Amino acid sequence: MQKIPTNSSSRAKPELPLDLTGPHVTAGASAAHRLYQALCEMIVSGLVRPGEPLPPSRTLARQTGFRRNAVVTAYERLIADGFADATVGSGTFVAARIPKRAAEPNKPKVALEAPKQGAFALGCTHIDERAVQRFRAFVGRRMRAFGPEHLHYGDPRGSRELRVAIADHLLSARGLRCDPDQIMLTSGTLHALRIVLSAILGSSDQVWCEDPGYPAARKTIAHCGYRTVPVPVDEHGMRVAKGRIAAPSARAAYVTPSHQFPLGMQMSMPRRLELLDWAKQAGAFVLEDDYDSEFRYDGAPLMSLAGIDRLQRVIYLGTFAKTLFPGLRIGYCALPERLIADVTAARAALDRFPGTLMEGAVADMLNSGAFAANLKRVRKLYREARDVLAETLEVASGGALSVPVPSQGLHLVARFDPAVDPAVAAHAKQAAGAEGWLLADTYSRGRPLPGFVLGFSGHPMPQLVASAERLARESRAALGARRTSPRRA
Repeated sequence: MQKIPTNSSSRAKPELPLDLTGPHVTAGASAAHRLYQALCEMIVSGLVRPGEPLPPSRTLARQTGFRRNAVVTAYERLIADGFADATVGSGTFVAARIPKRAAEPNKPKVALEAPKQGAFALGCTHIDERAVQRFRAFVGRRMRAFGPEHLHYGDPRGSRELRVAIADHLLSARGLRCDPDQIMLTSGTLHALRIVLSAILGSSDQVWCEDPGYPAARKTIAHCGYRTVPVPVDEHGMRVAKGRIAAPSARAAYVTPSHQFPLGMQMSMPRRLELLDWAKQAGAFVLEDDYDSEFRYDGAPLMSLAGIDRLQRVIYLGTFAKTLFPGLRIGYCALPERLIADVTAARAALDRFPGTLMEGAVADMLNSGAFAANLKRVRKLYREARDVLAETLEVASGGALSVPVPSQGLHLVARFDPAVDPAVAAHAKQAAGAEGWLLADTYSRGRPLPGFVLGFSGHPMPQLVASAERLARESRAALGARRTSPRRA
């Protein structure tokens, strides 16, 4: 990774006319952000001339009292935003042409939030401002180093640089050891699912799916022409014995073992081993969607299925949609060695190869530690949101709703008593104008439980609390109306 060069030029001013306390600087922001604001103000107001050298990072760190990494981060963002240029061996300079927009750093955010999403919508994310700065700098640096790899058709599996970074991440975070050649980049989990299924299944083959389970995956499998077989789940995960009875000749099973969607439990170790035994005996494959595995709040997660299996019968599916942001459209799968050739050929036939422009920046995020640092920071935000939402729903509903607090993930389930008609939840959700899902909508065949699937990540806390109070109020009203309505003859 290219580093911001340090200036050795004797032309650099010993002191910069920086104002670190004016109204253009946000009190309480990070040191790097405040320094970036002050530098932008200095440049935009003409206190330094275009092309003028900026001090070496160590020199500016001494002058301001900030740490050198804060100075380097501020310089990286100046360069990414077009306020400065860097020349290896010469230094960092004020850009020859300053962007017309005034320095927007006086409008900072602790985190960026997904716009125009009602509270409880699933799949929303925060990304910490420091991570945004780093990502912008990495993207800018990669664009300035635009190379021939973007001018021809690439490897169907994606860039080796990012595949190496993902393999390192999987080993450290999920206990999954694999070669970068076993990694394939995709535009997301469902894209990976389509590619892999087309390589390993024949027409009308059967696929076990959790019931309740992730509707989008179930629809994708069915749309590809394969037969989905609902397999009930309990507190230990997919009931493998039920799957053996329902479809003994199934060729694959799609599961969310780290955080079952929607109910939220982890698949127990005995059930994991039972599932792997079935796959080995049946010559089938397990598609492990490691849904929300990075967002564990209480204790260490169990090792991934693919880690236990050592990528023999398990195909691992992952994405950066939640850990960074959905707009990246970058996911990946880790494949058993025996499937690399077939899945690669399927990828080449479907859409040739993934986009290349963002791969390097994502690799930089992983390799620099910025990815892990962002996860650590937003995990605290999500845990707080989870706790506030669960408490608000239980208290405001007066006991009408039971809200188990999940140990992992970005959503929770709020349930009525199982004897309650699921229509009560539908009425309450509509009356409250709430997003999220009805729990009943995640079932294929089993008797649906009455309740809601509610996302808590990526939403402003006041909106989350107000929406929870409104949903709890409408839940009480809908439940009371059902209890007092006359029974039909």
